[in-house]
Amino acid sequence: MGLFDFFTQEIAIDLGTANTLIIHNNKVVVDSPSIVAIDTKTGKMIAVGEKAKNMQGKTPDNIKTVRPLKDGVIADFDASAKMIKEFIRQVPGIKGKLFAPSLRMVICIPSGITEVEKRAVKDSANHFNAKFVRLIPEPMAAAIGIGIDIQEPKGNLIIDIGGGTTEIAVIALGGIVCDKSVKIAGDVFTNDISYYLRTHHNLYIGERTAERVKIDLGSAIEELEHAPDDLAVQGRDLITGKPKEIVINYKETAKALDKSLSRIEDAIMETLSLTPPELAADIYNTGVYLAGGGALLRGLDQRISKKTGLPVFLADDPLRAVVRGTGIALKNIDSFTFLEK
Repeated sequence: MGLFDFFTQEIAIDLGTANTLIIHNNKVVVDSPSIVAIDTKTGKMIAVGEKAKNMQGKTPDNIKTVRPLKDGVIADFDASAKMIKEFIRQVPGIKGKLFAPSLRMVICIPSGITEVEKRAVKDSANHFNAKFVRLIPEPMAAAIGIGIDIQEPKGNLIIDIGGGTTEIAVIALGGIVCDKSVKIAGDVFTNDISYYLRTHHNLYIGERTAERVKIDLGSAIEELEHAPDDLAVQGRDLITGKPKEIVINYKETAKALDKSLSRIEDAIMETLSLTPPELAADIYNTGVYLAGGGALLRGLDQRISKKTGLPVFLADDPLRAVVRGTGIALKNIDSFTFLEK
């Protein structure tokens, strides 16, 4: 170890559309919404993460809330740079330091992004004194985080449903054999619920309310063994313009999400159709693994199992499976040759 290695901090980042998570010393030290609040007159960031999310939909003209990532990639470079910088400052070992230490990073990226989008992620990292950056595809990180031995000559099917994209990949021998990335995930589910309430109940709700409905009631099927309680939802009546409250149940969310979930099912079947027969035989025995926040939709495992005819397993703590895998990759950089420079 060289002298300067003592001044180097290692962090693993899951730069997600909905949430950003950072691991440092094997612990998740940052888990915050990927959102910033900016003063439109000065361009200065006034809030980040949970504080900015609480402002969403409630800001005056001089403040706007921005989600810098869209579909899993950086859409607003300036806002994302400010957001990541603030999150990195919160990491123990960096927080309160007079001089920013050098950083060794592994950053998680969607499997289907372009070289230009990869470059944007690397450039963003290089803003923060990162002397060493590696990129890991989301399905690989999810598989590692779930506990799968990705180096084995055995096929595993991973489905990671995040905020911006759903990543579907067949993994074997430390690589992705075939994959599909579709831009249908948590954000689309939230919009589906908003649209359903507008068209079926004449109720206009904000993004935060729609997300709460998704979390509290969201279901992939209309017949659940353990049904959640009905939920009161407040918004604005589209006809009268008055504030209004309605009560909805989980079956309505299943109807709202059906079309989007069908498109994810189609992508899964397409990936399976491209899988080499020997790996298909493995998947028949190993089943399907679900990770990501979207995997928490009630009954989703049953729905996918019915469609594919395969057993479906939900990761322990699916929200953190990807960042856990990214953290393991950080500790085993020399062993994992698939990490991109």
